[in-house]
Amino acid sequence: DNGLHILGEPISSANQPELTWESGNDFTFIFDLGLSPKIDFEVAKEDTVPYYTITATAEDKEGMKKNILMQHGGLQDVEAAGDESYVYVDLKQEGREVKDTFVSMRDLSSAYKTKFKKAKVGSKLKFNVVDALADEGDRARLLHVKKEELKDVNPEFQSVVKSFKDYVAAPATQETFDKIYGEGVVKTEEEFEAQVAKELEKNYHQEAEYRLTKDIRKFYMDKANLTLPEEFLKRWLLAVNRGKLTVDQIATEFPSFVEDFKWQLVRGYILKKFDVKITQEEIEEAAESFVYYQYAMYGMQGMPEDMVKDAARRMLDDDQQLQRFQEQVEDRKAFEAVRPLMTLKKKKISLEKFRELK
Repeated sequence: DNGLHILGEPISSANQPELTWESGNDFTFIFDLGLSPKIDFEVAKEDTVPYYTITATAEDKEGMKKNILMQHGGLQDVEAAGDESYVYVDLKQEGREVKDTFVSMRDLSSAYKTKFKKAKVGSKLKFNVVDALADEGDRARLLHVKKEELKDVNPEFQSVVKSFKDYVAAPATQETFDKIYGEGVVKTEEEFEAQVAKELEKNYHQEAEYRLTKDIRKFYMDKANLTLPEEFLKRWLLAVNRGKLTVDQIATEFPSFVEDFKWQLVRGYILKKFDVKITQEEIEEAAESFVYYQYAMYGMQGMPEDMVKDAARRMLDDDQQLQRFQEQVEDRKAFEAVRPLMTLKKKKISLEKFRELK
């Protein structure tokens, strides 16, 4: 090891002389290298970053309560259409009929919003799908066809209003509490509010933890104070992405690339300094956690472990996904290495002020 650390790969120099390809000639090839800057800093108690504790107001708790009840709500028949209503209709024209389809009032043109606000169940209205809906995807969903099939559909229909529905929050009843938390876990509205406060605290803690990782990252990037060979990196990026990225695209994305590149170097220094190793098992666990999260987003909790592992394994077969999860693990372990050695200065802050932080 000669101690020389380079960034990217060597690229042909702009000072490369023109070569004459004749027998017996000597050839000189010149390459440019991007040298990695030296990194040398200590992690100590003097290293101070803020750690925010977000205080929940009564309004925050009430908002969370409403959101939870709304998430477990459903559609309910109403007598007339409002701005947020769904209108269920039958559509008919010669040779085509679409039964019990629906459209959101939010998606309709102002003229059709007015028409449906005046309509009642059973009303018959002329309905031109092009005039009513600006978005082709909305038209295709309404007519139960693919977007590419729209050109073959006459836009003029006769519509019959079947019903108006609004999405309403679930009531704060025992049935709702059992549905959300399991049977008998929450028995009163006071217990529901206590559960809401606990969930809000958990959410705020996660936001504060994420903010802490951003502040730690910035602190040590500033402390390292790295200078990169930017002109070399621009040429290298253009060379390795030839045909994929233009000079203008690289210029636009370069500032964020430089920040990410600097963090990679700082993170690598921290991991090496504290002799932190990354295992394949940790990368697989990160991928599995992501799969669990995605399933939960669609309300599919409690998926079988073998199904989750299989989905994670297929994700990791993709080199880009593998790199993404490896970097996630490296980030986490770098933060875990420095956090106990730093000083976290606790600060109470409102959610509004927290969201204003840059």
